[in-house]
Amino acid sequence: MLRHLTLRDFAVVSAAELAFEGGLTVVSGETGAGKSLLVGALLSLTGARADTGVVRHGAERAELAAEFHLLDSPQAADWLRENELDDGDTCQLRRVIRADGGSRAWINGRPATLSQLAELGSMLVEIHGQHEHQALLERNHQMELIDAFGQHDPVLAQVRSLARRWAVIDRELAELSRAGAVDDRIDYLQHQVSELARESLDPAGIETLLASHRRQTHAAGLLAAYDSALARLSGEDGVGVARNLRQINAEVARQLEHEPRLAEVAALVDSAQIQLDEAASLLERWRDELELDPSHLDELESRLTRLHELSRKHRAPLPELAGVHGRLVAELEKLGGLGESTERLVKERSDAAAAWARSASDLSQSRRLAADRLSGAVSGLMAELGMAGGVFTVELPANEGDRPNPGGAERCEFLVSANPGQPPRALRKVASGGELARISLAIEVAALGLDSVPTMVFDEVDSGIGGAVAEVVGQKLRALGLQRQVLCVTHLPQVAAQGHHHFRVSKAVTGSATHSAVNRLSEPDRVEELARMLGGVDITRESRANAKRMLAGAQPR
Repeated sequence: MLRHLTLRDFAVVSAAELAFEGGLTVVSGETGAGKSLLVGALLSLTGARADTGVVRHGAERAELAAEFHLLDSPQAADWLRENELDDGDTCQLRRVIRADGGSRAWINGRPATLSQLAELGSMLVEIHGQHEHQALLERNHQMELIDAFGQHDPVLAQVRSLARRWAVIDRELAELSRAGAVDDRIDYLQHQVSELARESLDPAGIETLLASHRRQTHAAGLLAAYDSALARLSGEDGVGVARNLRQINAEVARQLEHEPRLAEVAALVDSAQIQLDEAASLLERWRDELELDPSHLDELESRLTRLHELSRKHRAPLPELAGVHGRLVAELEKLGGLGESTERLVKERSDAAAAWARSASDLSQSRRLAADRLSGAVSGLMAELGMAGGVFTVELPANEGDRPNPGGAERCEFLVSANPGQPPRALRKVASGGELARISLAIEVAALGLDSVPTMVFDEVDSGIGGAVAEVVGQKLRALGLQRQVLCVTHLPQVAAQGHHHFRVSKAVTGSATHSAVNRLSEPDRVEELARMLGGVDITRESRANAKRMLAGAQPR
């Protein structure tokens, strides 16, 4: 709901700050005073194209701001959260239009594009009266209204869910078809997997193979080193290390009684002798294990050659070949079940399409019933609003294509004939702004409280009417105001008298400049304004009395 509207240097308004409440708010004023400036300001704040002509003469820029309460607009609140522009339970829109043609916009103090402003604005304000700004002219909005009128939320949710399910399955089938020649790929994978499976690819096993190959490659050198070391330890080529240690140990033992501290030396020599004996044992064992076997070396080299070829082919280091083998096996298993998957998905897609068709058929039937009820109600209201003989109908042509549509099996078009004998035409092609506004009013009243937009603005709604019809228009606007916030620019006292709140736009000329001001009227001021609207410039006692009767005769507040 609109709470505040601020205008600065906008058209002929130098500065104005207005506070709004719920119900029906009427705006009146003398011809040329600028009654429709509030409508123009809201249009600019909800994404309309910037026109430098709205900048007050002599000013550098026009500044507009509006604050909305979001408790009655969950759709707008959700949009703000999704776009990370939310700021509690209120929303501030601001726009600056420069005289040089530039324009900037903000949502809750953050820069925004005009498309964002328009998208959000369509959820906050609905302006009736001018073709290019009429939400009811949009087919999607018309269908939303039919669905709200028929209370189709449960079946519509089911239709959307089934359409999304069908689309997901269809995408999966498309991905399978894009896999290309599956049989060729399976043959290729089988060959690669078989080739890798012939080798031992365990990283630890490959490391053992590399170590064995290094030993065999250097076997002769290793044997010579083993023999030389053993000879030096055992003393076969002279005095060995082990023999020397035994002699040292004997000499030290003989002197222990004279020098007890030599016991520590003896212990160290014993330890060294034990370790040398263990070293000699290891050397003998490894020498015995090692053989100069050219055929075994050839076998090791052959295995390593095959592994290196696989490494180059799959562009993976030797330790990663096992992972390559696992991935190829997994892909092969997946493709092996591709035929079964395709058959299963085709059946699931067919089942989803059939289920969607059943739900869409139920929705279509309910939509036709709702369309008939809405057509009759709006046609009846059109007669009350000064369009006797006018006819309103709802057309529900089938959607094109064979894909399940989340919106159902049909689209929506509102048709209207404002005068007897004329064939119904699309609502968006109705020529008269005043007629369009009254038809819109009839639709909104017929679908009272079902429109999701919390604030409705009617401009030119009373164009070309008067008398009893004008009073009916006012009553319908007031009834709508009990369900939604309604703003109406009017020049008829019968409409103005029905308002819960009343603003007056007045203009004054100072020197060569014209200024307009917008003021909220008290009850006495409303009497004077209605009297002016009834009687013109000269306000008589009779016009004031008539104005009081009109206010008193308005429906209870």
